[in-house]
Amino acid sequence: MPQRHVIKQISVFVNNEPGRLAKIARMLSEEGIDIRAFNIAEASGFGVLRAIVRDPDRAFERLKERGVIVKETDVIAIPMQDRPGGLFEAAAVLGEEGINIEYGYAYSGQEGAIFFIRVDDTEAAISALLDRGLELMKEGDL
Repeated sequence: MPQRHVIKQISVFVNNEPGRLAKIARMLSEEGIDIRAFNIAEASGFGVLRAIVRDPDRAFERLKERGVIVKETDVIAIPMQDRPGGLFEAAAVLGEEGINIEYGYAYSGQEGAIFFIRVDDTEAAISALLDRGLELMKEGDL
């Protein structure tokens, strides 16, 4: 069943002003929640912090309790080899299947890279990627 490969991402809406990212990071730190990967997108007057964290449900609840505007979103985590062509393999499968990547960001470390993506059809994307032999991560893998 494709659902097991869905990763929960938290999206935090933050005013675009000095110290706001530090405030959010401190809140998560105080709760003992580790940030595994993140991306910040800027819009007019505010930013969106998209983050992969350990225990996303708890992060969501604790931030919400503190008055932070936060939502959970389903994404897919694709481990890749950190080499030329690593991104192409996953992106090509989705493009060939007509699945749109709405946004993505990556983490790269000593053991390789991970590409986190939000797509317009999560289950179809998971099935297509698995059918083509690509590996996907599960929530507990992070």
